[in-house]
Amino acid sequence: MPRQDTDTIRALHGLEHSSSSVRLRAALAVGTTPDPRFIGKLIERCAIEPEFSVREALTWALTRHSASMTVPKLIDELRSERAQARSQALHTLSKIGDRQAWPAITRALLSDADDEVARSAWRAAVVLVPEGGESELAGVLVTQFGRGGRETQLSLSRALIALGEMIMPIVRAAMTDLDPRVRQHAIATERLSLDPDAGFEFAVEEAKRVVALGRTGQEG
Repeated sequence: MPRQDTDTIRALHGLEHSSSSVRLRAALAVGTTPDPRFIGKLIERCAIEPEFSVREALTWALTRHSASMTVPKLIDELRSERAQARSQALHTLSKIGDRQAWPAITRALLSDADDEVARSAWRAAVVLVPEGGESELAGVLVTQFGRGGRETQLSLSRALIALGEMIMPIVRAAMTDLDPRVRQHAIATERLSLDPDAGFEFAVEEAKRVVALGRTGQEG
């Protein structure tokens, strides 16, 4: 058997090894020497890999391959019933940055019931949105105001802020929502955009005070 084929088999087996350090080394080796034969296995492992550092290495290895070969397969993963498969595919698409993937970032993914999938979709959308599509995207993102815990809310705020100043009227409109959690999140997002150095925790506490007093983000 040729040496190259032996190395390929060894690397493929390494990606399934019980030791996370072995899987990590295998993923790094695959990325160092890209080979189209690895793409399917890399994507397969992304869906089930339990270790964050290994998942990051798998994503990096995929970015080292031709986007024309990886992007269609990653888009297929977005229809998976497994949340991690969808989340990691979105994460990888955001790292590849090929805007041909944009039509696959659907409203369903942006509002996915799984917080990790939704957060990955928000980050991917900000990277992949075509010029001129920011307002429409922001209109979808603000429908997610108030969901999840602090990390989820911070991810959404950061995604909106990354779209630029033009999204602020949409954010401010949400400050009058009937749901106090939505109002609070919208206000915190505006405060964070105005003073990023203050941090999200400070912005949230300010937003709580504003909501409690029944004022909008433009007052006091």
